[in-house]
Amino acid sequence: MTPELQRMDWMPSPPLAPIDSPLDLDHLSRMTLGDTELEQEVLAMFAEQAVRLLAAMAAMPAETGALAHKLKGSARGIGAFAVADAAASLETAIRTGRGRPDALAALKQAVTEVRAAIEAILKP
Repeated sequence: MTPELQRMDWMPSPPLAPIDSPLDLDHLSRMTLGDTELEQEVLAMFAEQAVRLLAAMAAMPAETGALAHKLKGSARGIGAFAVADAAASLETAIRTGRGRPDALAALKQAVTEVRAAIEAILKP
């Protein structure tokens, strides 16, 4: 018996070369199928979620790793790859027990930068 072949939809990958912006707008456009209204809605939701998750992580509770993982996934979805990388670094720091304060500070900085970019996009 041979396994049936299934068609897999192509999923865009993050850029191989670094981008100058904290937000990959091409990736965001692909993920929202070019719907600018949806892009704005998703960006606004991400900006709010990032603030809530960072506030929840501030005291480094036991669930910080899970919160960082959630933020990482959301960030990848909108093209905020620096935030995703910083969240992944925090996950690693928690898992290894080394560098947690530095990793959290780097995540906060990445979120600050992407929120400024989002604010500029959403400004009327």
